[in-house]
Amino acid sequence: MQTPYYLIDKARLLPNLEAIAQLRKQSGAKSLLALKCFATWSLFDLMSEYMDGTTSSSLFEVKLGREKFPGETHAYSVAWAPHEIKEVMASSDKIIFNTVQQLQRFAHESENHIRGLRINPGVSTSGFDLADPSRPFSRLGEHKLEAIEPVADMISGFMFHNNCENASFDKFDEMLCHIEEKFGSLIKKMKWISLGGGIHFTGNSYPLNKLADRLKRFAGDHEVQIYLEPGEAAITNSTTLEVTVLDTLFNGKDLAIVDSSIEAHMLDLLIYRESAKMKETGTRRWMICGKSCLAGDIFGEFRFDNDLKPGDRLSFQDAGGYTMVKKNWFNGVQMPAIAIRELDGSIRLVREFTYNDFATALS
Repeated sequence: MQTPYYLIDKARLLPNLEAIAQLRKQSGAKSLLALKCFATWSLFDLMSEYMDGTTSSSLFEVKLGREKFPGETHAYSVAWAPHEIKEVMASSDKIIFNTVQQLQRFAHESENHIRGLRINPGVSTSGFDLADPSRPFSRLGEHKLEAIEPVADMISGFMFHNNCENASFDKFDEMLCHIEEKFGSLIKKMKWISLGGGIHFTGNSYPLNKLADRLKRFAGDHEVQIYLEPGEAAITNSTTLEVTVLDTLFNGKDLAIVDSSIEAHMLDLLIYRESAKMKETGTRRWMICGKSCLAGDIFGEFRFDNDLKPGDRLSFQDAGGYTMVKKNWFNGVQMPAIAIRELDGSIRLVREFTYNDFATALS
């Protein structure tokens, strides 16, 4: 296949889905795919066998979840616009409001719908201020009991989303205890609680049994149905970005330019100033660079057995989460195709992007 392209390997996706299924069975918690992280719907038929539905951050994600993924469709947005509400109601099973004001503003339109409210517990695991929902002056959810209590009878559930790449069960448990202590009296009035995503429970050596026991205990103590919203946890290590070296040069370091761009195709890494991942061998160190005009379009530095040359193929690992949903047409760089490696090893091309896609994205 012509590079660049994202390659999703079902054999590498399955262990994540099986861990989700195990957690569902042991804890009773339901799992909803977070479309903000991964929305490649060609995989939804497989993923829906292991998950209970989807959760969204916008009207379009709500509609995609309803159309493409069997099961429940949860509708959340930081702020709903008046012209969106009718479609949101028609395409979702639950709607979660970010603030009391939004809940009250759309009380009439949503009166026959299952409603929830996002609560910000004031603690999180994010190591990045940019992604920290509990950062100072955060707009993400209600903070104060006195603001929530008067509208508690208008809703049947809460969403807490305060984990971010959290691979520590102890840290998760500590924050959940904080939530129970601060909001327990209100939680007991609810029927369901979403604990959001960002819990890296499909990672190596994660104590899945401890998490299952903790979730089951929380659900029993408060008599609620728990929802989790895995995004990265559902697809971690399942996908590569396949690229080809176009040119090489030396300018204090060995540099290789590939037919892709971190700004256009792995934007999340550029935003957080993180390196891409690659399986490394040997001792010859090369900086892998994107082909856009951005000076900092750098995937990272990696070690190889031999010097790189034009035509060499490279694979960036763990390229599924927050990549395809953020890809863009900066510089008009060719957008990667999307391919799936089936369980029998065959590769199926599911989407290519052409000049017409570039032109029609503009005006």
